[in-house]
Amino acid sequence: MCELKQNYRKGGFTFKQFFVAHDRCAMKVGTDGVLLGAWAPVKGVRAALDIGSGSGLIALMLAQRNPTLRVDAVELDHEAAAQAQENFNESPWAERLHIINQDIITYSQHSLTQYDLIVSNPPYFEPAVACRDKKRDQARYTCALTHDVLLKSAKSCLAPHGLFCLVLPYEVGERLQDMAGKSGWFTAFRVDISDKTKTGYHRMLLGIQLQEASVQQTSLALKNENNEYTEAFRQLIQPFYLKY
Repeated sequence: MCELKQNYRKGGFTFKQFFVAHDRCAMKVGTDGVLLGAWAPVKGVRAALDIGSGSGLIALMLAQRNPTLRVDAVELDHEAAAQAQENFNESPWAERLHIINQDIITYSQHSLTQYDLIVSNPPYFEPAVACRDKKRDQARYTCALTHDVLLKSAKSCLAPHGLFCLVLPYEVGERLQDMAGKSGWFTAFRVDISDKTKTGYHRMLLGIQLQEASVQQTSLALKNENNEYTEAFRQLIQPFYLKY
């Protein structure tokens, strides 16, 4: 995947309306999170849940896109949760953003809120050779949060009419879509993403729900043959990325 490069302040990433510090987070700001935050449908959404929020990037993007949306962000790692809270406090939407330093299993068992929208950029590597950084392991590997547990936790927090949106590597997304279909979920939206026009897919944006739906499936190339961002990708990131 192409990586966005836009570090005007040290230790983080500068967007048009907010700054995301990520120097104390295992996973840094990257294209995957930006894609999900820019794409997830927010029209008419009143309450959203960000599972595994990290630096709070996706929650901040959702809050920018919907001026009345309240976002709860669950993050297991203490340092990441603290930094997300700082990012929220510095943003124009601090009163609508709430960080919860807890695992999603515990949170889903006790939360009384039913969310119109749930988003997640979840772990996607199967456990293999461990990283030297345990926090990065936690952020990257599904041993910390399996997709089965993720789906069950999301189901218990989602409103009947709600939507669960994820960004995943392409093959992982296909497996999760199949797993979800076998456990009562229906695919409403799917965007297959390639790095460049006429190349294979590498990522997937997936929107699943608990009500029957006809799949709206599209594709998105991030760059064209001249290695420039495509018009479709530019339109997606224009509200956030300083260059546009």
